[in-house]
Amino acid sequence: MEQRIIISGNLQNELAIALSECEHDRIFVLTDENTYIHCWPVISNYFCLKHAQVITIGASDAHKTLETVSKVWEALINGGATRHSCLINLGGGMVTDLGGFAASTFKRGIDFINIPTTLLAMVDASVGGKTGFNFAGLKNEIGVFNDSKFVILDTQFLKTLDQENLLSGYAEMLKHALISKEAMWAQHVAFDVETLNTPESLEKLQAMLAESVDVKEHVVKEDPYEQGIRKALNFGHTFGHAFESWSLNRAQHPTANNQHPSPILHGYAVAFGIICELYLSAIKCGFPTEKMQQTVTFIRENYGRLVINCDDYPTLIQLMQHDKKNVSGLINFTLLEDIGRIRINQTATVDEIKEVLDFFREG
Repeated sequence: MEQRIIISGNLQNELAIALSECEHDRIFVLTDENTYIHCWPVISNYFCLKHAQVITIGASDAHKTLETVSKVWEALINGGATRHSCLINLGGGMVTDLGGFAASTFKRGIDFINIPTTLLAMVDASVGGKTGFNFAGLKNEIGVFNDSKFVILDTQFLKTLDQENLLSGYAEMLKHALISKEAMWAQHVAFDVETLNTPESLEKLQAMLAESVDVKEHVVKEDPYEQGIRKALNFGHTFGHAFESWSLNRAQHPTANNQHPSPILHGYAVAFGIICELYLSAIKCGFPTEKMQQTVTFIRENYGRLVINCDDYPTLIQLMQHDKKNVSGLINFTLLEDIGRIRINQTATVDEIKEVLDFFREG
């Protein structure tokens, strides 16, 4: 069955229908420590979940590990799960990615449903069939392609998010706009993100969310296994994943001068990656500098700056060399000639990458 994406109007009814179309001798719900507190109470009294067993894991990307996957497998075994059971992933991208992988590999695969609770997961992680976890200090190094049976998007969960997490998701929406059409991009760079969590903005955001998910869904259907045009969705991610992994490694191994660094959120890393890859698009593909500068200004005004120095360049380049899109040792980029004019499988020299990092650091 093809993955079905539902923009929710009645979550209880839609979840009951989704479960009726999935095998489920037993139902399990995967949450993290935050979504167990803030999101599980929203659905815990649903009749269709009367006998569901809840599995709770640690929150944040620091727990997106093989150890956590093992804990999920163990909880499924201890709960009597069979190959006919169903797992509902209730959470952000970490939960939907890791839960999707655990479900895809448990007894060679059980049905799973994604109910994303962050804007980032709604527009990115829960749609498109990518599952996995971080390994050896590398982002999403281990994983499989496997669609959930259903994705149910309900913006009521966005009320539980702080501004930082809303902005994290908005970065992926901005990316979808950049690879789609100019009117969509113009709307996104003009949107007042400082009021994202107000009722009026959330209403506007729901319409923008539906359009953003439609962009991703269209691309994924055309290229489900990322052999061609799906690489468009990686715009901003070659630099972005390097920034994210660098930030996570730095947080896990603080130095004397950097005692308690916090890892940056995925969407912030993507936003910073968009700055870099727009600049690379300008110097290699002729992307209009005015549109580049308008987008860069929007990102810097709303996401701030990531402080790096020249000493970080070799580490960041090395992380890019581990990117899964690379072929024959060449770092692979998705670039743009203009809004919606996509150039996949582009490469850059080490000197060009250093020039981009100079622009990112100083521009």
